[in-house]
Amino acid sequence: MSPSSASFLDGDVTDAIRTLLTDAGVEEDADLVARILVTGVGMGIDDTDRLDLKIASAALSEMRSAFSLFAPYRSSPKVTIFGSARTQPNDPLYRAAADIARALADRGWMVVTGAGPGIMQAAAEGAGPERSLGVSIRLPFEEKPNAVIAEADRVVAMKYFFTRKLMLVKESRGFVCVPGGFGTLDELFELLTLQQTGKAEPTPIVLLDAPGGRFWQGLEDFAADHLIPSGVISPDDLDRVLVTDSVEEAEAEITGFWRNYDSLRWIGSRLVLRLCAEPTDAEVADLSTRFAHLLTSGRIERTAPLRRELQDEDRLALPRLLMDFDRRRVGELHHLIRAVNELDSAPPATPPIEPHAVS
Repeated sequence: MSPSSASFLDGDVTDAIRTLLTDAGVEEDADLVARILVTGVGMGIDDTDRLDLKIASAALSEMRSAFSLFAPYRSSPKVTIFGSARTQPNDPLYRAAADIARALADRGWMVVTGAGPGIMQAAAEGAGPERSLGVSIRLPFEEKPNAVIAEADRVVAMKYFFTRKLMLVKESRGFVCVPGGFGTLDELFELLTLQQTGKAEPTPIVLLDAPGGRFWQGLEDFAADHLIPSGVISPDDLDRVLVTDSVEEAEAEITGFWRNYDSLRWIGSRLVLRLCAEPTDAEVADLSTRFAHLLTSGRIERTAPLRRELQDEDRLALPRLLMDFDRRRVGELHHLIRAVNELDSAPPATPPIEPHAVS
């Protein structure tokens, strides 16, 4: 944007935008809404190419629709299940996807899928229409929303893969990947990249195969034979992933990750880890010793909510651990989280809720 354009936006246009928001009744987060509008005006002033404007406009519109779909279920934990649209109902992978979806739905989880056929339909069938959410993609040759999700009208259609992938990842607290093709592998590798680089908070990732299957074992072998020796990934980068052919193990991995760990927040250079149960002094001291290599200085300590958390009223009732965590090793956070979940003070594993009816 040219200096004259920036000056123009800082004056009359920004004042007009503030007036527009006031007249429209926008009060909460009005500064962020204003920023969206200012950016749109700026793109017009910049003589942005029409195709680029269409991309930006469609992406924003799609995100609004997706946010609206997910909004009523903010308090429900969600798991995204990835897999091939080409998997047939008689394939053992289809049954595995349905079974893990049903098991997690019976524990109160919502199941998010790409809303298409194959593994996506299997997961929706397992979870049932009341526990399913779909984010479909408009393609010239496939795929229409599967009947389970379409019937419940809990689906949003996307034109762009990047907005679809955002919504398949953004809301979920766990991921299950069933063997699939390019799309499934793309989604898995993006998950691993987001975790490795700290661009997404740690979440459990399960690579679920059919009983006796070796599809994901082949990925582990490729990593061991090529990726790790060449130095392009670290030896423990796949430690955050569970490879299994057991639905029971997959369920335990997803739910167990949240047994004691609740959330985290960076306050400046310091990391706050929020827990479900108060750890003992001995447990905190042991964690501090075991994970000293992940700290830049000091020790892991208990803390009350910090000032920024108090200002935001951010999960104030939960016990907290405070530390100077080395951001360069953020990909290793899952090790600390798993240790927190294994503390004697951690809450016991919760049993499934009463199973829901699946038509």
